[in-house]
Amino acid sequence: MEVRVVPLLPTHLAEIAVLERICFSEPWSEGSLSLLTKEPNFGVVVLCGDQVVAYGGMTSVLDEGSITNIATHPDHRREGLGRLIVKVLLAEAKQRGLATVFLEVRESNQPARALYVAEGFSEVGLRKNFYRQPMEHAVQMMWTNHG
Repeated sequence: MEVRVVPLLPTHLAEIAVLERICFSEPWSEGSLSLLTKEPNFGVVVLCGDQVVAYGGMTSVLDEGSITNIATHPDHRREGLGRLIVKVLLAEAKQRGLATVFLEVRESNQPARALYVAEGFSEVGLRKNFYRQPMEHAVQMMWTNHG
């Protein structure tokens, strides 16, 4: 089946909210996710046919971005969709002239941390007890636009 990456639109919000509940212990609500459809924020969805199988979002203020969430349906993990989303979000950040992009990731999530480092992020801090259910520190990571 064909995989396409498209901008996140309000019509995707209900499917993304379901994906959030599948992937995260503290999912964003559909209302909170709608923030990603409003400028200067942005997001992308990965469609397999007409079904949303992954998404990622970024908020931005002035020249700084923050990746909010990247989620991939469990049936589509290990297919490179997370990496694809990171690449598309960072390309959009470059196009918009963002100087830096930040994100937080669970300290125990070694695969995600390795992906982010491979895509140019560096670990810059630790947010103690950032996550709940289960309680865990977050590693803060930063990407700098060198272009």
